[in-house]
Amino acid sequence: MDAVTATRLLDDREREVVHRLSRLREDEDSLRHDRADATADDEHDPEGSTLSGEWAQVDALRRGAEAERAEILAARERVTSGVFGVCERCGSAITDARLEARPFARFCIACAS
Repeated sequence: MDAVTATRLLDDREREVVHRLSRLREDEDSLRHDRADATADDEHDPEGSTLSGEWAQVDALRRGAEAERAEILAARERVTSGVFGVCERCGSAITDARLEARPFARFCIACAS
């Protein structure tokens, strides 16, 4: 895969991740607001466990999106250095189909599994 195509795929994926992070931050703000209106006693508040569970879920999704964004930035560095699309483990080419599905892939399918 050429550098222009790789950059386009990374740009597209990063836009998706940035949008997802924006929505997750809005969800966190909403939960923070709901939490401020509620009691801090999750054990005795019927809504407390629901808010805590939602908070944990949003937090996990946000951390996952941030990790994906870091992977995208690392993939951009691989494009710049000319090693994008090369498996970090075996040195084989990563297939275009894999890179289209996961443009920040660092390993070929064989090494990833």
